[in-house]
Amino acid sequence: MNSVESIAAKAKSGIWGLDNILSGGFSRGHVFLVEGAPGTGKTTVALQFLLEGARAGEKCLYITLSETERELRDGAASHGWSLDNGIEIFELLPPESLLDSDQQQSLLYSSDLELGETTKQIFEAVDRSRPDRVVLDSLSEIRLLAQSSLRYRRQILAIKHYFAKFNTTVMLLDDLTADVADKTVHSVAHGVLRLEELAPAYGAERRRARVIKYRGVKFRGGYHDVTITTGGLNVFPRLVASEYRSNFQRNTMSSGIAELDRLLGGGIETGSSTLILGPAGTGKSLAAIVFVVAAISRGEKAALFVFDEELGLLFSRMKGLGIDLEAMQRGGDLFIEQVDAAELSPGEFAHLVRKRVDEDRIKTVVIDSLNGYQAAMPEENSLVLHMHELLQYLNRRGAATFMTVAQHGLVGDMKAPVDVTYLADTVVLLRYFEALGTVRRAMSIIKKRTGMHESTIREYRIDNRGLTIGEPLDGFQGILRGVPVYVGEGQPLLQEQTA
Repeated sequence: MNSVESIAAKAKSGIWGLDNILSGGFSRGHVFLVEGAPGTGKTTVALQFLLEGARAGEKCLYITLSETERELRDGAASHGWSLDNGIEIFELLPPESLLDSDQQQSLLYSSDLELGETTKQIFEAVDRSRPDRVVLDSLSEIRLLAQSSLRYRRQILAIKHYFAKFNTTVMLLDDLTADVADKTVHSVAHGVLRLEELAPAYGAERRRARVIKYRGVKFRGGYHDVTITTGGLNVFPRLVASEYRSNFQRNTMSSGIAELDRLLGGGIETGSSTLILGPAGTGKSLAAIVFVVAAISRGEKAALFVFDEELGLLFSRMKGLGIDLEAMQRGGDLFIEQVDAAELSPGEFAHLVRKRVDEDRIKTVVIDSLNGYQAAMPEENSLVLHMHELLQYLNRRGAATFMTVAQHGLVGDMKAPVDVTYLADTVVLLRYFEALGTVRRAMSIIKKRTGMHESTIREYRIDNRGLTIGEPLDGFQGILRGVPVYVGEGQPLLQEQTA
C-alpha cells in the first residue's frame, strides 16, 4: 500500500493537528489508547473522533463506565456539538443483582461477577450496534474490577480480539488514576497517545500531547502544544523546518531610508532574519517597523507580533512619528497581533506565524520582542531551539524576519536575556553615546551573512519625522565596550531641524 492509500485508509480524528502528528489519523481496525490525568482532554478527543466518524457516515458507539450520558451530552453541548446523529451512547451501569446483598455468593468475589458482567455488556452493545468506531471510557473501572495485572491483561486482550472481528477502530481512554506503572495496555494497543497538563508558576495551564507508540507508522515525535477552547481540542504540531522547502527569488528589500540601506550594504535580503539589539528606548521597534512601512509601500503585506507593548499605545506612539499603523491595518495590508505571553504557548505562536505566512502570503514578519517570547516559556530552556526552527521555516518561505531584543541596562556592559545573535543572518546594534554634553543614539551593523555591509557607525535621531540617519561618524571610542564615546569635533553630528 502506498502512502496516499495508507492515509486515505485511516480514520481521521477530527483534529487537524492530531492527524498531522499521526501521519493522517488512526489505522482502521486497531485499538488505540489515549491516556492522561483527569482534565487533560481525553473525553474531548474521543467526542471529536466520533463526530468525525459520524460526518463520514460511519456508525459510532460511546461506551461509558465513568460518566453518565447526560454528562457527556452536556459536555458536547458546551462545545456546540450534538450527539444525536450517528453516535450511540451506551451507559454501562453495575447490574442491580450485584448490588443486592441477598444475591451475593460466598464462593465468588463480587468483583469476579462484576468483571464478567461488565465485559458481557460491552460485547452485547457492540454486537447490537456493529459500529465502525468505538470509544471505551474508561479503563480504570475495568482495572479496578480485575484486581490483578494478569486478569486485567486477559480482559484487555479479550476486548481487543472481539473488536477485531468487526474491523472496528477502537479508542480506549485511561485516566491514570489506578496503577500508573502498569503498562499492560501499552503493549496490547496499536498506538498510545498521552495528554499532559502543566501548571506554570504564573499564567494559564499548559497542555501538551505526545505519541508514545504507533506500530508501523512514522509519526511526529516529541511534545506538541495543546489547547482546549470552545469548539474542541487543538493540537499544534512541533515545527520541523526541514520539512518545508520552497523555491523563491532572493531579492534585496529597501528600508525606504537611503542612509540605512547604505549601512546595510543595499538593504535586507528576502529569506533572511535580522536581529535588532539594544537597550530600552533606542528605537528597536521603530527600526523594525520601518521595514514594515517600506514593504506596504511596495504593495506587499506584513505581519507584526507584539509581545511587550499595548496596541493602543503603540498606535499612538507611531502616529506621533508619522506612521499610521491603524490605517495600514484597516486597509488589510498589515496584520497586527497582540500576544499575551502568559496565555499563548510557543507552539501556538509558531502556528499563528505560519498561518499568516502561508495563507496571507506575508513576506515581512516582525517579532517584538524576543524578551516577551521568552516569557511565554518561563519554565523551558528551549527558546533557542524554537527560534531556530521558526526562523529556518520563515527563511525557506522567502520571508524577511525582524526580531528585537532588549538588553539589560542602558550603558556599560549590557547583556541580552537570550543570545540568538548566531541564529540571525543580520545583527543591527543600537547604542547610546555622549557627545558635546548631550545623549545621542548610534547604529552599526556587526554581522551580515547575506552580503557586505558598512563597518561604520552612524548617528540616528527619532522625532516627528520618524527615523533619520546621518552620515558615517569618525572619532568614536568604546563602541565594543558598550559605552560609545564620540571624541570628534562635532561637525558630522546630526543637526537639530526645525519643523
